[in-house]
Amino acid sequence: MNDNLVQGGLRDLPGGLAPVGPLALGLWRFTTTNIDDAIALVDTALDLGMNLVDNADVYGFDWGGSGFGACEDLLGRVLATRPDLRERMVLATKGGIRPPVPYDSGARALREACEASLRRMGVERIDLYQVHRPDSYTHPAEVAATLDALVDEGKVAAVGVSNHTPPQVAALAAHLGSPLATVQPEFSAARLDPIRNGTLDQCAATGTVPLAWSPLAGGRLATGEDLAPDLLVVLDELAERESVDRATVAIAFVLAHPTAPVAILGTQQPARLEAQAKAASVSLDRSDVYSIIQASDGVPLP
Repeated sequence: MNDNLVQGGLRDLPGGLAPVGPLALGLWRFTTTNIDDAIALVDTALDLGMNLVDNADVYGFDWGGSGFGACEDLLGRVLATRPDLRERMVLATKGGIRPPVPYDSGARALREACEASLRRMGVERIDLYQVHRPDSYTHPAEVAATLDALVDEGKVAAVGVSNHTPPQVAALAAHLGSPLATVQPEFSAARLDPIRNGTLDQCAATGTVPLAWSPLAGGRLATGEDLAPDLLVVLDELAERESVDRATVAIAFVLAHPTAPVAILGTQQPARLEAQAKAASVSLDRSDVYSIIQASDGVPLP
C-alpha cells in the first residue's frame, strides 16, 4: 500500500485568490542592493511555482537591511521594473510591529501600516495581509473591524495572522466577517510546537492554511549546527534514499502534514530555491515522519 503523505499540490486560499504552491518565497533577508539580483530571485521563485511571496513592513529593520520597510521598498522597485511579475504572484505582507513599542494593532496603526505597505510596494491591493504578532492591548474586535474594513475597501483580498496562539486566533476569528485565510507559525523538524500546541489542529478544524516560517530552523537543518545527532542521521538517510540534500528532506517533512502547510523559504540564492523545490516531490510515509519526530525529541513516542 502506498502510504505517502501530503507534499506537493496547490493550496486554496479564500478571497478569490489564485491557489498557491506548497513552497513560498520569504523576503526577510531580501536586502540586496543589486536590483538585477532581486529581480532574478523573484523571477526564479515564480518560475518554480512559488507564487506566494511573503513580505512584512518590519523586514529590513534587521538582517542587513537599511531600515523599517526596506524589503517592501525593494519589492516595489522589482515590480516597477518588471510589472509582469505582479500578475504571477499572490502578494502577502504583514503589519502590526511598530518599533520600539513593539506591537500596535489598534485601528489607526494597523490601517496606517497597511496603507504604507501598499505605497512602498507600489500596488493597489495586498492579496494576503497578516497581523504579524498579537497585540495583547488591542481588543480582537478592533483588529477584526480594521481588517474587515480594509477588505471592504479593496485594499486587501484576504487576511491572516502570524505568531498567534490558537486562543488568540479564535478570539480574532470570532469577530471577523470572513474566515481567516492563514496562520503563520514557526514549524520545522527542529520546532514541533505547532503539532502539539493546537495550531495545526485548529487549521484542520477550520480549513485555515498554515504558512510555516523557518522550515529549516534558521538554516540549522541544512548545516547541522546545534542539532541532535540522531536527527541528522535520520534526515541524511532519507536524503540519500530520495537523492536530495538534507535541507530538502526537512522541508518535505513540513509539507507532509495533513493540513497541507506552505513552507516559506528564506534563501536568497536562486540555485538554492531550485534545489529546495524538489521538496514537493520527495516521498515521505508515516514511518519516515515519525522517525524524524522521535529523533528530534530524542525520546521514543509513548
